[in-house]
Amino acid sequence: MTHIFPPSQGFGRSMDGQNSTEEVYFILLGLSQHSRAQIAFFCLLLMSYVVTLLGNSLILLLIYHDPQLHIPMYFFLSNLSLDMCYTTSGVPQILINCLVTTPVISLGQCMAQMATGLYLDVVEHLLLAAMAYDRCVAIGDPLCYSMHMGPLLCGLLTGTSWTAAFLLTVVPVLTMPLEFCGHHVIKHFSCEFLALFRLACSDLQFYESLMLGTSALTLLAPFAFIVASYGKILVAVLRMRSTEGQGKVFSTCGSHLVVVALFYGTAISMYMMPQDKTTHDSDKIISMLYRILTPMTNPLIYSCGTRT
Repeated sequence: MTHIFPPSQGFGRSMDGQNSTEEVYFILLGLSQHSRAQIAFFCLLLMSYVVTLLGNSLILLLIYHDPQLHIPMYFFLSNLSLDMCYTTSGVPQILINCLVTTPVISLGQCMAQMATGLYLDVVEHLLLAAMAYDRCVAIGDPLCYSMHMGPLLCGLLTGTSWTAAFLLTVVPVLTMPLEFCGHHVIKHFSCEFLALFRLACSDLQFYESLMLGTSALTLLAPFAFIVASYGKILVAVLRMRSTEGQGKVFSTCGSHLVVVALFYGTAISMYMMPQDKTTHDSDKIISMLYRILTPMTNPLIYSCGTRT
């Protein structure tokens, strides 16, 4: 095991408002106080990460090489498969941290990791809403589906998702005036936004309100849209006379709903519930489910769905 100790001072702004000359370093606790659990966690995390990379890469290759899959549903899915980048933004660092006694990370690395994670996270929220709209049009108005969901609209929906996510996450994070008062211990596996936010001693009331507004816009609004879309889908399914057709639709939409429930359930519990100044073990577990489980299971869940 390697011992790494951070400097005692940090770069940025201290309590007296003066700039120090050294860079801020944070200690990431994670499971460092439980060596046996940390070894088991490392093995499980490594296996999950490899499965995530292989599964999502396979989905992308299949979609690229099979012309029959060049339809809007799989176009959105190919974008969604890029959430393996979301896992990659934090998991390699967590794996390395499991191999050292005192894992540390600089403020610059921490901010980059946090901004990247938030960005890709919000992209997935918006893409899931776009996929729900695609399914709603395909099932509710199948005769006009190809006319409504053309390449232009699909490109517009995905382009808007990636651009809006950048403006709502990366820009606010990089402009946030963070000040730290000597509390440089992050009780988490990685630089999660809320874990770092709790360490700041600067006045972040505006950014707290901004975070709530952004969470409502990127979590509750897409989730409400998805629920409404699947409500229309349910009405259309109940009007079908063919039992086989109903089963096919339920198979396809059921896979989407599993991902939505898993992803939005953990996200809302993390960002929309009342927060305190303490990072609990449950926060760490939810974060890992959010970062690891959903990207890992997406290829399996969606591959079980049937095209309509």
